[in-house]
Amino acid sequence: MSESKSSRIGGFYNLTLADRLQQLVDLGWIDDMDLQMLSRQTTLTTQQADHMVENVIGLFALPMGIAINFMINGRDVLVPMVIEEPSVIAGASFMAKLARAGGGFQAQADPPIMIGQLQILNLNDPQNARLKLLDKKDEILNKAAHADPVLQSLGGGPKDIEIRIIEESPYGKFLVLHLLYDVRDAMGANAINTALEKIAPMVEEITGGKVHLKILSNLADRRLAHAHCTIPTDQLGFEGYSGEEVRDGILNAWAFAVKDPYRAATHNKGIMNGIDAVVIASGNDWRAVEAGAHAFAARSGQYTSLSTWEKDSQGNLAGSLELPLAVGIIGGATKVLPMAKFALKLMGVQTAQELAEIIVSVGLAQNLAALRALSSEGIQRGHMTLHARQIALSAGAQGDEIEKLANELVAQGVIRIDRAEQILQTWRKSF
Repeated sequence: MSESKSSRIGGFYNLTLADRLQQLVDLGWIDDMDLQMLSRQTTLTTQQADHMVENVIGLFALPMGIAINFMINGRDVLVPMVIEEPSVIAGASFMAKLARAGGGFQAQADPPIMIGQLQILNLNDPQNARLKLLDKKDEILNKAAHADPVLQSLGGGPKDIEIRIIEESPYGKFLVLHLLYDVRDAMGANAINTALEKIAPMVEEITGGKVHLKILSNLADRRLAHAHCTIPTDQLGFEGYSGEEVRDGILNAWAFAVKDPYRAATHNKGIMNGIDAVVIASGNDWRAVEAGAHAFAARSGQYTSLSTWEKDSQGNLAGSLELPLAVGIIGGATKVLPMAKFALKLMGVQTAQELAEIIVSVGLAQNLAALRALSSEGIQRGHMTLHARQIALSAGAQGDEIEKLANELVAQGVIRIDRAEQILQTWRKSF
């Protein structure tokens, strides 16, 4: 992909679907083969699906949209997002536009180190067993390396072990061995679980105990992704709200999430609106990412905000986001789902770390969109405007009726399906 293309596409929202696709072709973001695939009703066949999961009876579709305006580490990116909730893509796109004025998003991702866990039971002396395992660390790592020689040749594979003693549990003490494993550009579950199976007999022989669970951990806290951005205060003002008022409103809203887990849950859900949408689009495991993110948010013992917002020395709004992001660009659904392959191609990512940097930046943008709305006009205004289109569709509106009915519902301030059906009936009786 050329680095010179801009993700700043004016008026993209107002184009028809066909015109949006054509503009992406004209701007060089997609080619004719992509256009043909995107124009089809479905890109995944039931035959393909039947080999992916059990008991297949059909396909289930979700909308894929494009977040525009993103500049990440100096590179313009169009970000595919798969989500059914209105306002998420629009919110992320607009916040990316504001962030461009401050240089866009700067993001970094740790090397792709995942954690595999062995639970070791029936130990008379857990502390002595721990020391024995540490003494045999090199042998354990060498054994684990044989589980995937190809990954090892690419610079991945086992890197270290850690041993923890669980002093108290409902069934007494036990030992936990952490295998730290570099999975390169994969999500990593299969490679790690295979390596754990490989070393389990050796661990039993060394400790004299019994290895029970052998499983990857989704708290990938050695595989963090971080993004930050600066929004000039003069970019924040709108419709009677000064930039300073919006900035301070955002800071106060964030402070609420820091201290109150009830607010933090919804605050972080807004972050995950953006993150999950890109994770799904790229064919990655959004459930694993969700689990890791929320566990990370509670690492201090209290569930809190994943993001941080502050006023910098120039009075601008500065935000950052850090969370575990175990995502891959090879293996699994990333190479089976046609739309996932397209999504990775569109983003132009070459490594899993680059993908994580895009995803964490979208999460920060979406968090800003929610905080800006909440601290000024309220979340419902923009959200319900978009939700009105879904209500119009549910009521049976077709063609030009959809937009017309959505606008009427917004104008009346009654965005309910019963009212939408009444309006439709009135219109149709008049013809």
